[in-house]
Amino acid sequence: MKDFSGIYAALLTAFNEDGSINFEATGKLAERNIEKGLDGMYVAGSSGEAMMMSEEERVALLKYVAGVNKGRVTLIAHVGSTSTDASVRMAKEAEKLGYDAVSAVAPYYYSFSGEAIRGYYKDILAATELPMLIYNFPASGGFDGMLNLVSEMIDDPKLMGVKHTSVNLFELERFKHLKRPLTVFNGFDEMLIGGLAMGADGGIGSTYNLLQDDILAIYKAFKAGDLKGAMEVQTKVNRIIEAMIPYGVFAMEKAILTELGIPMGNCRKPFLPLSDEGKKAAKEIASKLN
Repeated sequence: MKDFSGIYAALLTAFNEDGSINFEATGKLAERNIEKGLDGMYVAGSSGEAMMMSEEERVALLKYVAGVNKGRVTLIAHVGSTSTDASVRMAKEAEKLGYDAVSAVAPYYYSFSGEAIRGYYKDILAATELPMLIYNFPASGGFDGMLNLVSEMIDDPKLMGVKHTSVNLFELERFKHLKRPLTVFNGFDEMLIGGLAMGADGGIGSTYNLLQDDILAIYKAFKAGDLKGAMEVQTKVNRIIEAMIPYGVFAMEKAILTELGIPMGNCRKPFLPLSDEGKKAAKEIASKLN
């Protein structure tokens, strides 16, 4: 299995004024991530607002990004949903499109049992020859038993690793010490250095779409053993994140990228449009980025 470690943007999706996907702008963002030197992109995930898209839209997005990428960086297709059948169909499409791996958040809303969630993942794993990155995001649906579930599934050789979007860094560290090695990604941007210190092999994040240079600097400094330097850049990143939080992080990220020349549009409803105060803050942040 290939080495999946490194820094991946959780690719944002641009929308037109009528709410349809702006493929051209999304492609420009993907190109920016590639040119900035990121190791890959995580497509159609939470940051991409995939849960507010139809299955057909998600497949179209996967297809377009694969066409832009042309095999230059690693692509992971997020196919998670509340429907196993839909997830399986999207996983099969991702394989046809040449994605390097698939990923899926645990099915949400219905408070499924651990046995049901394990069956969901087994069905997705069986549907293709692609490796699977399980998306552990307990805050998204209330399932907080992923460590035990992954332990139970560890003998499947296609289980590649875990995207750990949780403040529980003890659990992140435990994922690294199961029966066989797994690739573990830190999922909260503001905690990247913490995740790396606890054993993460890299990070997947939404601010990576606009703070590529800083995020790569954190990763490279950490890998070189320069913890002080890595922490200095993490503090810089966290000041920016802190400035975005009051207005909504996804909306702010889109507004900042729009200021940088990529027209991202608004987030899909029920997300609210960015306030005038947020637009002003986004403009200030963008003026300090390149």
